[in-house]
Amino acid sequence: MQLLVLGSAAGGGFPQWNCNCRNCAGVRDGSVRARPRTQSSIAVSANGTDWVLFNASPDILTQFKANRALQPGRALRDTGIAGIVLIDAQIDHTTGLFMLREGKPLDVWCTPQVREDLTTGNPIFNVLSHFCTVRWQPVQTTPPSPFIVSGAAGLRFTPVPLSSKAPPYSPHREDPHPGDNIGVLIEDESGHRIFYAPGFGAMAPHLEPFLADADCVLIDGTFWTDDEMIKLGIAPKTSRSIGHLPQSGPGGMIELLARFPKPRKVLIHINNTNPILDEDSPERAELTRAGIEVSYDGMLIDYQP
Repeated sequence: MQLLVLGSAAGGGFPQWNCNCRNCAGVRDGSVRARPRTQSSIAVSANGTDWVLFNASPDILTQFKANRALQPGRALRDTGIAGIVLIDAQIDHTTGLFMLREGKPLDVWCTPQVREDLTTGNPIFNVLSHFCTVRWQPVQTTPPSPFIVSGAAGLRFTPVPLSSKAPPYSPHREDPHPGDNIGVLIEDESGHRIFYAPGFGAMAPHLEPFLADADCVLIDGTFWTDDEMIKLGIAPKTSRSIGHLPQSGPGGMIELLARFPKPRKVLIHINNTNPILDEDSPERAELTRAGIEVSYDGMLIDYQP
C-alpha cells in the first residue's frame, strides 16, 4: 500500500492568501523555516497506478500536476483516480470536484449526511449533473460497513463516525449526526492498516481499536491550542467548538496519542496559524519528542507486501 499526501494544510492552505500571521508572513519573506502546503487531501493505491482519492480540495489541479502517478497517460483522456471518498462535506474537501467535471462520471463514496449537504446547502452534486455527473456510492457508519472501490484492487475501507461538526451550510450544523464526519481505516491484502481522520473533535470508546491496532494514524493537526484563533483575534471560536481536537493541553492530541504505542503518528490538516509549521519552533520540538510527525505535501507512506 502507498499513501500519498497531496495536501497537508487546513482550509485556505499555507500561506493563506489573505493572512499575515507570523507563519504566513514568515514563509513569504523567508524568516520562518516552513514548507508551503496545499489543502488537505490524500491518495491511496495498492499497485502505484490505480488510486483512491480522499477529498477533492480546491487545490486539486495543482496537486495532480505535482504527482505524476495520478496521470498515468494510458489513453488520450486518462486518470489514475479510480474513485473518490469524501470524509465530510466541507468546502475545502469538496470544491475540487468541480475541477474534475471534464472527465467521466465521478464515483463518489460518502455518507447520506454528506450527500444531503452536497445536494442542498452546497449543491455540488446537482451542478455536476450538468457535466460529468456523480454516481453516489453510499457509506454506512452505524454499524461501520467495510467497502471496496471498483478499479482499486487490494484495498478495503472501513468508515467510522467521528465527533466533529457539519459545514455551516448543513441543515444540522448545530445538531450533529453520525456520518457528518468520518475517519476511515484503510487496509491492504498484506494486513497493513492506516487510520485516516483529518477532522477529529474528540475521543470516543468505539475509536479505541482503530487507533490502537493501526500501523499508522494520519490524524487531525489543525490547531496547537484550543484558543488559538481567539488569541490571534481571527475568530471567536475554540478549536473544539468547530470540531478539531487541539494538540496541546489536557486531553489534547499529544496526550491522546501517547496512549497508543503501536502506530506511526502523523498530523495532517494543519491550520496556517499553527506554530508547528515552523520547523524551528518549540512546539515542533515538543511533537518530535512525543514521536509525532507533521505531514507535508508529497509525503509518501509506503508499506511493501
